[in-house]
Order: sequence, then C-alpha cells, then structure tokens
Amino acid sequence: MDNVFKRSCKLMGNHFELSVVADNEKWANEKIETGIKEIQRIEALLTTFNDNSETNRINQNAGISPVEVSSETFNLIERSIRLSDITQGAFDITYGSIDKRLWNFDQQMTSLPDKETAKKMVRLINFRNIVLDREANSVYLKERGMRIGFGGIGKGYAAERAKEVMKQQGVKSGVVNASGDLAAWGLQPNGKQWTIGIANPNSSHEIFSYLSISDMAVATSGNYEKFIIVEGKKYSHTIDPRTGLPIRGIKSVTIITTNAEIADAMATPVMIMGIRTGLDLINQMKNIEAVIIDDDDRMYVSKNINLK
Repeated sequence: MDNVFKRSCKLMGNHFELSVVADNEKWANEKIETGIKEIQRIEALLTTFNDNSETNRINQNAGISPVEVSSETFNLIERSIRLSDITQGAFDITYGSIDKRLWNFDQQMTSLPDKETAKKMVRLINFRNIVLDREANSVYLKERGMRIGFGGIGKGYAAERAKEVMKQQGVKSGVVNASGDLAAWGLQPNGKQWTIGIANPNSSHEIFSYLSISDMAVATSGNYEKFIIVEGKKYSHTIDPRTGLPIRGIKSVTIITTNAEIADAMATPVMIMGIRTGLDLINQMKNIEAVIIDDDDRMYVSKNINLK
C-alpha cells in the first residue's frame, strides 16, 4: 500500500520539505536522504557564508582576475545571464552588489532614498559585466565591488536537482518543496495529481486558490512578508535592479512551469516588470504560466491557465 513519507529540514537558510510516495518507509527515507545530500552539496557550492565557496571566490576577485569554477557553477551562471537577457535585466545575479545600508527593511524606514542615491547604489548591478570564458571555465566580474548571489535561482535549482537525483534512484512520485518553490512529479497514492495551494498574499497561512499538477514546478514571490509604508504607500522589499527603488503594485507572482529553477528565477522579474509587461513576456514563452495578485487583490493570469 503506497503512502506519502515526508521529511522537513532547514537547508540553504530555508525550510525544505521532501516527500516520497512508496510502500516502504525505510526505502522512502533512504531516497529522501539522497535528496537532502544533493541540496547540501549545492548549498556548499553556492553559499556566500563560506569564504571558500566558488561564489565568494568569484566575488573576492571582482575587478582583479577571472576565477576558474566547476562546470556546474559556470553553467548556472550562463543560464542566469540568459534569464537576464530574456527579462531585460529584471533578473540579475549581480544584485548582490547592492549595499545593505540602502535598504534595511527591518528598521523603521520612513523615507525612500532619492533617485540619484538609489541609482548610484545599483550601478554595480549589471549582468553584462560578468565575463565568461568557456575554454578556461572561468568567471570574471569586471568591476571592483561587484558581487553575484544565487538568492533568486538557487532554491529552485536545488529543488530541481534533488528531484532528478531521487528520480534516478527509482522514486516514481514525490515533491521537493523549498519554502514554496517546489517540484512535483508522478501522482499521489490515490492516483490523483498533487494539489498545490497558492498562498493568500494577505495572510500566508490561508490558501487563495488551488492547482492540480504533476511533473510541474511552482514558485511564488510575494511582498506580503516584508514591506515598508512611506507616506501611506506600500513598497515591497523587492528592489528593481534598474532603478534601485522598491517596486509597488503587485502583492504576489506565482509561476507554473516544467522546471523549478526557471519557476524560481522568473517569479521576481515578473514582479519587477509589472503586470502587463510581465504577462506579455510569459505569454511569449513556452510551457510557462503566471498568476499575479495586485495590491487590490485582483488576480491576473497568463493565457493558458486554469485555476480552481
């Protein structure tokens, strides 16, 4: 008799939950363990909390010299640059260059920095200043002070990899949920697709709507957790890398596609691009859909979506 076996753990600074459908608990736990090990491996590769990680070595040598990296990191950076191209810079891994002093959403911010200051702060954010050399497998950041970070894509990449590793080990059906960025494959024990809830942006413990999915990935980016109010207007903690100023107007974006890395990477840029431009972009891409909830709780969806 098949059951769903789950395990929760803290990885990459986030709450992960891995689920496997199986008829044997011991077997299921072994498979979940391989998924967790894969996420830990990626965390060690991408973290900025360890001086020797590849990410930090690249950052420490910004404006100095190219750094040779593993093919895995090189390819992830290459895919990130492609996403920056597609989103006209709304997705950009060099956002790590932004000075934390400019935006500190924990404190009582009562005013926004002026446009000039904000623009100065983001001048180092420019994916075009990442120089890749495929022959040498090296990465070079052109300007001193530039930094890359995988906060916008790392969780999705890890969820996707954990799924692949578990599938290779014979897991026919399961879910890897990285704090709301998730990859689901196969079917539930009752033969139905997995049911995924989209959180209500006004209260993240309630469900706004449901989707039934299999062999799909879902990611949500929302401002309901961190925002500031300045002169009665709500600004999100999501910064537009092109202006250095926070975005407003959208509460949450949910992306549904076939790959967790792309779902994770596309959720924030759609938020930055805004409802119309964001949906236009999604509608031009294959096998990807979006659900956007604006500040007035109106819902907008891309053209091929069916919500319950």
